[in-house]
Amino acid sequence: MIVAPKIRGFICTTAHPDGCAKHVADQIAVVKARGLIENGPKKVLVIGSSTGYGLSSRIAAAFGSNAATIGVFFEKPGEADKCGTAGWYNTAAFEKEAAAAGLYAKSFNGDAFSDPMKSEVIEAIKADLGKVDLVVYSLASPRRTDPKSGEVYKSVLKPIGEVYTNKNLNTTTGVVNEVTIEPAEGDDVAQTVAVMGGDDWELWMEALIAADVLAEGVQTVAYSYIGPEVTWPIYKNGTIGRAKEDVERAQAALDEKLKGLGGKAWVSVNKALVTQASSAIPVVPLYISLLYKAMKAAGTHEDCIEQMDRLLRDRLYNGNPQPDEVGRIRVDDWEMAPEIQEIVGKRWDEVNTENLAEFADFEGYQSSFLRLFGFGLEGIDYEAQTDTATAVPSLTK
Repeated sequence: MIVAPKIRGFICTTAHPDGCAKHVADQIAVVKARGLIENGPKKVLVIGSSTGYGLSSRIAAAFGSNAATIGVFFEKPGEADKCGTAGWYNTAAFEKEAAAAGLYAKSFNGDAFSDPMKSEVIEAIKADLGKVDLVVYSLASPRRTDPKSGEVYKSVLKPIGEVYTNKNLNTTTGVVNEVTIEPAEGDDVAQTVAVMGGDDWELWMEALIAADVLAEGVQTVAYSYIGPEVTWPIYKNGTIGRAKEDVERAQAALDEKLKGLGGKAWVSVNKALVTQASSAIPVVPLYISLLYKAMKAAGTHEDCIEQMDRLLRDRLYNGNPQPDEVGRIRVDDWEMAPEIQEIVGKRWDEVNTENLAEFADFEGYQSSFLRLFGFGLEGIDYEAQTDTATAVPSLTK
């Protein structure tokens, strides 16, 4: 069928298989152009591996370090007359590229929060890899079913304590307006922490430890974001910020649990980028559009793949992780550079619908958003028929 983008708010309901494959190939090219990651990981588990930072982590490990990779995700397969999700097509493309390069790649599609999924992945590690030396935790989900109690938790993106009003960018119309968000109430914070906090990361690592499938010196990393003060009410100091605080709690707990293996748990604070998750957060798209303009002008802009390659190449595997005062790795350092934040802050005060193109890279934001779903990639004939039933090789065996 012929596939065109269908956008509803911050979601694109279609994805282009060939475009997704090109997006994956472009990311692989970035990593390969930078050469081998010395002393990089060799057997890697990525939990949440199909889009965004998780996908880029898998690509950086495989094509930067020749690592065997196992990926876990929850995506919808395509059919002959119906699109699958972008993450499904990304994974299909990644596995085909990995096979062509002689690299082991196995994927699992299902509820990563569940005990059966953990058991299934552990059995694959035992059978195929023996032990893994890097575990990346990059899940993003709006809800989670507790594997012990069966309770379903739902996350919310809300400020805490008071109503929050600030500038916002309508990414459909390009209008700069105001958004007002009511504060969290009831058990909103607890529910959000249960979904997006560190509990499941801990459960995964505890299961891997118990099964003896972690290598000596194993490292594990989960991803976070802090950002500038303008986003704090909805992010750092909001419900999602509480969840990220819980991820840091889990990191400290996992550090203790990994001591016997000479291992280490990390939280990596990454740059604000257009991802399926960030697109849903009010205020953030306007900030990202302003940030892109400033960082591109300064020559310091990175996308997910450059971020994850730098994390592995320059921080986790070069003996110089450069942790901050509380032990986090900061690959948001170029974003948070004072000169960049000064420009963004000044433009934030002045930006409106009329001067958006002057102050912000909204075109770059839109382009990045469409690329997430395989659209707007060079060399793809979007008027041609494409196979929407593209299979993920390791899931058809």
